[in-house]
Amino acid sequence: MKILIIGDIVGINSVKKIKETIPKYKEQNNIDFIIANGENSADGMGITFKIYEDLKNSKIDMITMGNHTWGKKEIFNFINDEKIIRPANYPANVAGVGYKIQECNGKKIAIINLIGRVEMPVLSENPFLKADEIVNKIKDNADIIIVDFHAEATAEKIAMGYYLDGRVTCVFGTHTHVQTADETILEKGTGYITDVGMTGPKKSVIGMEVANSIKRFVTTLPERYKVSDDKKIELSGCLLEINDKNCRIEKIKRIKL
Repeated sequence: MKILIIGDIVGINSVKKIKETIPKYKEQNNIDFIIANGENSADGMGITFKIYEDLKNSKIDMITMGNHTWGKKEIFNFINDEKIIRPANYPANVAGVGYKIQECNGKKIAIINLIGRVEMPVLSENPFLKADEIVNKIKDNADIIIVDFHAEATAEKIAMGYYLDGRVTCVFGTHTHVQTADETILEKGTGYITDVGMTGPKKSVIGMEVANSIKRFVTTLPERYKVSDDKKIELSGCLLEINDKNCRIEKIKRIKL
């Protein structure tokens, strides 16, 4: 089985890139299942219903979120749809759910979304304990378990990889928008990468206009971020190859399209 993971989608031009690229890429490369982080897809903050529909129609099977989950208030109208999840360690009783199980080619694939707490301005529960809770609950009902850990600190992400090693199929990081070159299969069999990168404008500062970003750093004054209008979009992510018989990961490969 092949599972494609797409890094944080930033802005409407990146959504257009997904629409133009992914359906054909999925067919040409025999991709079975696709996961994408969509929390920045609407002007860099949140997701709209139209974008959600566009991503679903582009053959994406599950959309994960992060610290900008509630960036567009209309999300409350579709947060419980079958193809979207938000961080599982948000406070109890928050709308939506933090994991879902989908069936693909006779296998049950569980996707878990977690958010980090180090340098992350979101009040959330302990992601490690929440991971324990969910994995213990679903381990007998899922053949494959994939975790999107939306976190700022590389140390927190790496720790999560080792913490879940042998208990889940893959832990991949999102949020920092810079693809890391540390993809590996850990000693107990879990695939891991600190950050799968960004699907966004190439000439940008993690997706935002260069001039605005520089001004913030030079002047230290507040400056409204704006998604870069550069039309050259780079799609980043990784491709997982999983053994159909024992559901163990055999290969994890970074991609840029």
